[in-house]
Amino acid sequence: MRIGLDIMGGDHAPKAIVLGAIAAHKHLKTDEHLVLIGNTDHIKPILVEEGFNADHFEFVHTEEVIGMGEHPTKAIIQKPNSSIAIGFSLLKEGKLDTFASAGNSGAMLVGALYSVKAIPGIFRPCLPTVLPKLKGGTGIMLDSGANADCKPEYLPQFGILGSIYATHMMHVENPKVGLINIGEEDEKGNLLSMAAFPLMKNSTFNFIGNVEGRDLFNDAADVIVCDGFTGNIMLKMAESFYVLTLKKGLKDEFFDRFNYEQYGGSPILGVNAPVIIGHGISSPTAIKNMIFQSRDMIYTKLIDKITVAFK
Repeated sequence: MRIGLDIMGGDHAPKAIVLGAIAAHKHLKTDEHLVLIGNTDHIKPILVEEGFNADHFEFVHTEEVIGMGEHPTKAIIQKPNSSIAIGFSLLKEGKLDTFASAGNSGAMLVGALYSVKAIPGIFRPCLPTVLPKLKGGTGIMLDSGANADCKPEYLPQFGILGSIYATHMMHVENPKVGLINIGEEDEKGNLLSMAAFPLMKNSTFNFIGNVEGRDLFNDAADVIVCDGFTGNIMLKMAESFYVLTLKKGLKDEFFDRFNYEQYGGSPILGVNAPVIIGHGISSPTAIKNMIFQSRDMIYTKLIDKITVAFK
């Protein structure tokens, strides 16, 4: 197994990424290899500083970097030797089994669609985010930002993708799928949700109907479906809970579970290979967990299961 990791992506790159790779290596099996992609002139001194044997990693040297604020499509085209572009090239050629980065999320989405491409039958790949539940466990919400504008037929596909992810990555049996709305009644909602509701009702997953914003963190649904515009707003609001508890000096187990670090990153569900986007401010702990998440996507054969579902 070859796990590709972009060392140059993220606000705290390359040091936080390298430290995360070192932390993950301690828990990897001998046949699970980390491939660090980036400028080795920046990577090697960190390894020396940490007293870590560089032979434990494989390296792919690159000299270009796609900045966090660069235009995704232009950057992928104009910087073919960037760590993100090279990572996707290796993934497409089968020289990596998975690729992850905390860098430019738009470039990661564009790179995935241009290289490994969407799984046949999927209209739009999407990004799930983890939702901690008040009584324990977790659910997921999708889309959380890949598709700000959605057509009704996208949402049932998000439900399928979320149901497969919850089943095989989160070990939830027959996950309950809900559609986010302003009321529980079938006829409630805007044009998008009203058009999507009957499509989801007739789908193959365990659809329980509409759920509201207050249901995000209870057990009403295991998978919550929404358009990426709504999902990203709710995600950013949820992330603020943890920050607010820290600022207020509050210690609470439930709100501690809103800390993004423990979840790694967001997989791009619906493309032909495991691809994970990490938070731009990813710490070494977040990077470590993103590596574990990459590994688990390979072991569960998640991409194969999604492919079969859309045949």
